[in-house]
Amino acid sequence: MTSGEATVVIATHSERRWDFLVAAVDSVRAQSVPSRLVIAVDHNPALLERVARTWPDVRVVANRHGRGASGTRNTGAELARTELVVFLDDDATARPGWLERLLAPFADPAVVGTGGGVAPAWAPEVGRRPVWFPEEFDWAIGASYRGMPTRTSRIRNVWSENMAVRRSVFESVGGFRTGFGKVGDRNKPEDTDVCIRMGAAVPDGRWMYVPDALVHHHVPRDRSTYRFFLARSFNEGWGKVEMSRLLGPAERLDHERRYLTHTIPRGIGAALGEAASGRPVAALRAGADRHRGRGGRHRCRRCDRGGVRGVPACAQGCSGLIPARIVPGLCAY
Repeated sequence: MTSGEATVVIATHSERRWDFLVAAVDSVRAQSVPSRLVIAVDHNPALLERVARTWPDVRVVANRHGRGASGTRNTGAELARTELVVFLDDDATARPGWLERLLAPFADPAVVGTGGGVAPAWAPEVGRRPVWFPEEFDWAIGASYRGMPTRTSRIRNVWSENMAVRRSVFESVGGFRTGFGKVGDRNKPEDTDVCIRMGAAVPDGRWMYVPDALVHHHVPRDRSTYRFFLARSFNEGWGKVEMSRLLGPAERLDHERRYLTHTIPRGIGAALGEAASGRPVAALRAGADRHRGRGGRHRCRRCDRGGVRGVPACAQGCSGLIPARIVPGLCAY
């Protein structure tokens, strides 16, 4: 894509996420593909002033709709004059090459939107994946989960934390549904909802998942608990029921049924297989320790090459380390 073909919208709402917002902005500006940047602030005048003062060359706007992520993102998108609009969360950090890969599928005019891969960035006080938390559950923390495509593929929906849309189609369906979505820490699947409506708005409209368009998404300590997982699962299920009512009988939640009948059983089977091999402790720790090396070094889970803190873990560029000031030494894979 060429310069000016995409506008990146970052929605933010709290000063507590300031360091992550700075990292998100820096990661966008480091992309090889130039873009226009808009930061939309959700009903927080003090934060709005700080953002405008920190980045005087960036378009900064206050949410013109009701409080919440949907209205904030819509406000940012309303300022776009480019055909492609990209949404990035304020606690997500984009990897090099992210934007170019995310925009590439739009060469097909039938593509209405794309979404990229999301790797969890566990908070420093957590340090690593909890031993009870398999990768099949990563959707609960807004990350790509085991069972999703590993190459660019057509998909029903993606996550708004790492999403690009064709603006004409996005506007034709009214954008994100206001009053339905994330408000503070309460979630409803506004991204799934807009994906389904956009896909149905044009003949053969399609969404593409691009796993290599990778961002790292911060996972705070309070989202690393079993209590959060249960609450998140309940809220997601209730939100999907409400979404299904809003969309009508055409949305039968087939994607969710496949997840329950295929992905979860595979994950359970893999854990039971390890336990049966006589390594029950290893089964519990699956996915938790395998990215760590020895002596402070960390290994890439794709090629098993080591890397030091702040230095890419893989000489072939398949992975890397999250910036040390966000999560020291945590391997992306």
